[in-house]
Amino acid sequence: MDPDSPNSDNLRSWGKFVATCLIGGVVVTLGATALLASSSSPYHGDSQLPLGISFRRRKKKPVRVYMDGCFDMMHYGHCNALRQARALGDQLVVGVVSDAEIIVNKGPPVTPLHERMIMVKAVKWVDEVIPDAPYAITEDFMKKLFDEYNIDYIIHGDDPCVLPDGTDAYALAKKAGRYKQIKRTEGVSSTDIVGRMLLCVRERSINESHNHSSLQRQFSHGHGQKFDDGGSGSGTRVSHFLPTSRRIVQFSNGKGPGQDARIVYIDGAFDLFHAGHVEILRLAKEHGDFLFVGIHTDQTVSAKRGVHRPIMNLHERSLSVLACRYVDEVIIGAPWEVSRDMCSFSPKDIITTFNISLVVHGTVAENDDFQKESGNPYDVPISMGIFKVLDSPLDITTTTIIKRIVANHEAYQKRNEKKAASEKRYYEGKSFVTGD
Repeated sequence: MDPDSPNSDNLRSWGKFVATCLIGGVVVTLGATALLASSSSPYHGDSQLPLGISFRRRKKKPVRVYMDGCFDMMHYGHCNALRQARALGDQLVVGVVSDAEIIVNKGPPVTPLHERMIMVKAVKWVDEVIPDAPYAITEDFMKKLFDEYNIDYIIHGDDPCVLPDGTDAYALAKKAGRYKQIKRTEGVSSTDIVGRMLLCVRERSINESHNHSSLQRQFSHGHGQKFDDGGSGSGTRVSHFLPTSRRIVQFSNGKGPGQDARIVYIDGAFDLFHAGHVEILRLAKEHGDFLFVGIHTDQTVSAKRGVHRPIMNLHERSLSVLACRYVDEVIIGAPWEVSRDMCSFSPKDIITTFNISLVVHGTVAENDDFQKESGNPYDVPISMGIFKVLDSPLDITTTTIIKRIVANHEAYQKRNEKKAASEKRYYEGKSFVTGD
């Protein structure tokens, strides 16, 4: 370029007045404004800025939030807490407390760390998981969260978390100004669920004279005998969950399968939603693009599994399944076996209605009806050649979980009595907390 040309003067003027500033997250290189604004300038427009100068949008730093917990006997209350925590940031990092820390602070866990890790990783609002997290936020661990994990805020529910020495487990986070609170999901807790199973064990021995429907209604929907009869108890109340359509919407994905999606269907009770359930759902999803999960009614589960089942009612079980990242949609109250005698459509019609390509079942199950030659609830998909049995990755069932409680019921009874007292204080002193 001719050094004596007018354009050369413009370049020298540009270079002399260039400055950089940050406006609303956009790095803008500013100079002779009139030069840029003028349509007569040979450098009008971003693509023709001289000397490689251009507009660059600075990538926004994601807000990373941290929430920890034992997540023992993981349930929809835990999942809702994680959902709320995720809404306070862009990425949710979850710390899962070690078995040793739980034993010291609360008593023996029902589910070991590796199972609890499977459960937490499967929650669709979780981005990252830290194993063996400490029960209390110490100075060293908080520094590690801030420096190594780039955590902006530490999250916990509005219910108090008190250490054995009576101090607040989140005191340091609050003092640092990096603490945020969410609303506790009322009506369920791990203590409550363990209590339902303890109640199940006691009532099985003293209530054999009760009729089937009465016991089933008490256990999953109404009240345990110890409350109705004015007896004392240790927090083993039955479900106080109040289902709302809004909660279901919050847990739902809100979208259906694509036009050419391969749709897989699996059904079950999914009671005490556990790692065995998660792993078979993961395998089922790998066989298609969209996973439909049918959840049996309380009456069906009770008829097939016994009067004290299910431990958790239909709405509770539905939310637990919906929170799983492998699940796309659920049928709330799916039939055990649908025939023309039961309603106006056949199993083949169900398959056609939902455009199901494959029906699957795991090898580990509470019963073996899927292996029967007669009375098999999967006769129709078998006859259509779209039924497949999957090798279950884990040998865990709802009965497995219940047996763990029964085998160590004295320890869990003591733990529940202690925890029930703190939960009672929470409910007696609670006030309205915003959030959902």
